[in-house]
Amino acid sequence: MTGINVACIGELLIDMYCIDVDVSLKDGDNFKKMAGGAPANVSATIARLGGKASMIGKVGNDSFGDFLVETLEDYQVDTSMVVRDKSLPTTMALVSLVTGGERDFQFYRGADKNLRMTDFSLTDVMESKVIHFGSATALLEAPLRETYFSLIKRAYNEKKFISFDPNFREDLWKGNENEFIGLSREILAYTDFVKVSDEELVILTNEDEVSNGIAKLHQFGAKIVAVTIGEEGSIISNGEKYEVVPSKSIEAIDTTGAGDAFVGAVLYQFSNRLNEEKAISVSDFNYLKEVTRFANYLSAEVCTKVGSLTALASIEEVSIS
Repeated sequence: MTGINVACIGELLIDMYCIDVDVSLKDGDNFKKMAGGAPANVSATIARLGGKASMIGKVGNDSFGDFLVETLEDYQVDTSMVVRDKSLPTTMALVSLVTGGERDFQFYRGADKNLRMTDFSLTDVMESKVIHFGSATALLEAPLRETYFSLIKRAYNEKKFISFDPNFREDLWKGNENEFIGLSREILAYTDFVKVSDEELVILTNEDEVSNGIAKLHQFGAKIVAVTIGEEGSIISNGEKYEVVPSKSIEAIDTTGAGDAFVGAVLYQFSNRLNEEKAISVSDFNYLKEVTRFANYLSAEVCTKVGSLTALASIEEVSIS
């Protein structure tokens, strides 16, 4: 763990991609496995850009677990805190691409939910400059949920820079959306940076007007708020002002992992600044806009290829001209 700048906690899973063209999961026949999981994608993005990232999570003691660990290591992500579960298989998601690069997907929950505080070194985690919490599955149930909250409170008390991506998935929370909202709002009280999609902004705040929604996220405690708005780019806010930062025009093939790439690109830049012993100034809005602009362009590059990890660009490949 020595020298790690960003630690990411949450799910590491198998994405089974349907390789049939423009069909739903119901109609798909052919699938290809790929590494996935929102916080894992974030860690790989940071490492691909040249940063130092670690993954904290649990996989099954199986071939899919081997594949995921080896894949992250290929991206130079530290996997010393990825542990094996002997009772549950590796978590899996089936993904099918439909018109415009949007997704049809379904989860099969496994080992990721069993992560406990005793599974990793808290001392090692606290050496990181930034700790990122990606919650696609983390808020669903204990023990992962308890681990999540224990770690975020400890990080807050030790004044670590805390990043949060609520990453709402409707099929995981049907009938329990209010629980997701309540838990996410609780986490926002500890958060330095939060990234939400425009849909998640409405879900978390019950505000249709973007400016009102952003204001609510700041009221809940978030210091820096980024709202991704698809091909238009994203909105960045520091609580005093906000602005739409445009992206570049592309032909989207697959949007899977685009939000994670955005977060990874932001945290790569934040961690570099913190590593230079410089504070992340919330009031420096021009800096926040430049960080966002770079993240937009990296996210756009990801959408031009299939997959999440496999679509990642290096820092040399990201053109912001």
